[in-house]
Amino acid sequence: MKASLAISLASASLWHRRKVLALVCLTLTLSVTLLLGIQYLRTEVKQSFTSTISDTDLIIGARSGQLNLLLYTVFHIGDATNNIRWSTFQDLKKDSRIDWLIPISLGDSYKGFRVVGTDEGFGKHFRFGRGQPLTLANGQWFDGVFDVVLGAGVAKQLNHALDDKIILSHGGGRTSFSNHTNTPFTVTGILDATGTPVDQAVYISLQGMEAIHVGWESGVAIPGRTLRPEQAEGRDFTPGNITAVFAGLDRKILTFRVQRDLNQYSGEPLSAVLPGVALSELWRLMSQFERALLAITGFVVVTSLIGLIAVLLTLQTQRAHEIAILRATGASPGLIASLYVIECLALAVVACLAALAFSALAVSMLGPWLLTNYGIQIQLRALSLEEWALLTSVPLAAVVVALVPAFSAWRQSRSQSFGSPGE
Repeated sequence: MKASLAISLASASLWHRRKVLALVCLTLTLSVTLLLGIQYLRTEVKQSFTSTISDTDLIIGARSGQLNLLLYTVFHIGDATNNIRWSTFQDLKKDSRIDWLIPISLGDSYKGFRVVGTDEGFGKHFRFGRGQPLTLANGQWFDGVFDVVLGAGVAKQLNHALDDKIILSHGGGRTSFSNHTNTPFTVTGILDATGTPVDQAVYISLQGMEAIHVGWESGVAIPGRTLRPEQAEGRDFTPGNITAVFAGLDRKILTFRVQRDLNQYSGEPLSAVLPGVALSELWRLMSQFERALLAITGFVVVTSLIGLIAVLLTLQTQRAHEIAILRATGASPGLIASLYVIECLALAVVACLAALAFSALAVSMLGPWLLTNYGIQIQLRALSLEEWALLTSVPLAAVVVALVPAFSAWRQSRSQSFGSPGE
């Protein structure tokens, strides 16, 4: 009976002060939305990063750190320290322990997107997520020297379709003044979206990568030496070097042995890294930043709760008459104090529910944009236990901070001369 009376009185009090408390609730809602959103993004971005490449046992490139090798081959961030010789790639193909190889050649771009030179093995062996293969939304993989396949993000952002002609740029920068204007490529395929950096790249054959650089040996086009598409017929465009190699082993148990042998390769200095280990190092470096960001957001929520205390304490002077009437009608100091706890708890619960709705709306709106522009796949899902724990902590914290105005109200009501003896 007392509980229902307290809830009824608290509801009436909240409604009477709805204008002021609505602003406090909005502030708390935005704080909780930020807290929940950052934790949600942490989980989704980590999942997106770890699902970027799968079923690839080793990434092989010129001698460098494993994180650098991972970034420029998988995430298309940064540049290679050096290339590896094509003869080295041929030696790798002779290794009976290696089941398949995917050569990767980088260095050019298309309107800010990386151009990746590779072969048919990329479409056949490359996997992302939980071993998912690449699939084409339209068209087919490159067959001719000047065929190109676009990632889903590139095609959508630049509004390209099959049979479009595109001009690649020399160099990997977002802006380039050196274009391969003599050798336009024809779009023969567009990949399905993967939610990985694959969506943000352009794929051509190794022969195509070699052909567009004929006459560019000095870094700029030499007039009269560059090729036109019709001049490429029947010519051999075997590359002299490539940037890196993705490798899949026949027996996974040999991974560390093959890695050691490649790191000690006598032909040229190589680095062979395990993608999973490199991804773990990348996430370890990022985790410090994300923890700091989460802590800052937690302080924002605490600040909002302190603001709620300040508002309730300010309103308490206006509720002196209300407290006197409640005491005169027999309300105990404990009942009056409980009103503050119930009000704070109600505001926190409403703020959490509103934060859930705002977060779901934000994910629905930002998800496609992040996928198109950054290759990060974020979608609606059920909250994890950690996210539920964060959300639940807000009403619990509200109850704790409510004890401050509740104790003040209890002391004030005790000073009243009304009520039963001993209350």
